[in-house]
Amino acid sequence: MSRKRAKRGPVRSSLPIIILILTGSIALRLGSGDGLAFVTNAMAIGTTITEETAPPMIDDEETVGILLARLRAREQDLTRREEELDLRDKTLEKLSQEIDARLQELATAEETLRQTMALADSAAENDLENLTRVYENMKPKDAAVLFETMEPSFAAGFLGRMQTASAAQILSGLSPEKAYAISLTLSGRNLDAPTD
Repeated sequence: MSRKRAKRGPVRSSLPIIILILTGSIALRLGSGDGLAFVTNAMAIGTTITEETAPPMIDDEETVGILLARLRAREQDLTRREEELDLRDKTLEKLSQEIDARLQELATAEETLRQTMALADSAAENDLENLTRVYENMKPKDAAVLFETMEPSFAAGFLGRMQTASAAQILSGLSPEKAYAISLTLSGRNLDAPTD
């Protein structure tokens, strides 16, 4: 299998120059006048060789103009792309800052909501506690009349918070059906709670 050798244009044209330089260096080191004459002749031959093997120069002004126009168009295209990338980077940076600001606002709003809910829970707990104490301090017969009209789950919530003696007196003043429904609700409140 034979391989074709690739053309080595630039290497061949520089090889004679390198040979001339090395030869000239040897001649100068010898220091004779013949050495200097040899270098001069070799340089003349090298110039002839490099002129013969050098690529042709572009003389056509129109071709040079076309190449310059293409280079300018390419430069303008690259400049335009660079401007577009800069604009895109600035837009992304602005969006990133807006997202960060929104996330900060959201975190602040979430914290405010959490505090508000904690206050509302605390206020509701205080209200339930106060109302429970009111029912406890009422005469059992008067409280039983109110509890008779309440939904069993609602009444069970208050009775579960009361001291046992007060709750028992109110239950005893209720009708058997109502007392049973409230007792059933009270006993079933924690059935679904985990035991572990």
